[in-house]
Amino acid sequence: MFVTTARFVTPHAAKYIAQLCKHFAHKVPADWDAAQGRAALPSGPVTLRAEDGALLVRITAEDAKAMIQSRFVVDSHLVTFAHREGFTGLHWQIEAGPGETG
Repeated sequence: MFVTTARFVTPHAAKYIAQLCKHFAHKVPADWDAAQGRAALPSGPVTLRAEDGALLVRITAEDAKAMIQSRFVVDSHLVTFAHREGFTGLHWQIEAGPGETG
């Protein structure tokens, strides 16, 4: 199991949670409110949280390939949604890898 997280400093975290989850809900189960969201991406679930002027993203995936796929999905959508802020990608951190708990 892999767990990866990223933080995007933005005053518009709640807006991006809504945009991402509404978009993902066209294809996968997703739910959200102003402070948090969750989408069941095929490559691994993503949770989103608005906190202290930032968007926090957490992905859980079965393997490295699925983790990379989920990261790409989130990053590529945020590039579109947050282009006015000059967004070019998240800086991901691996919180847990194979055999670890996170």
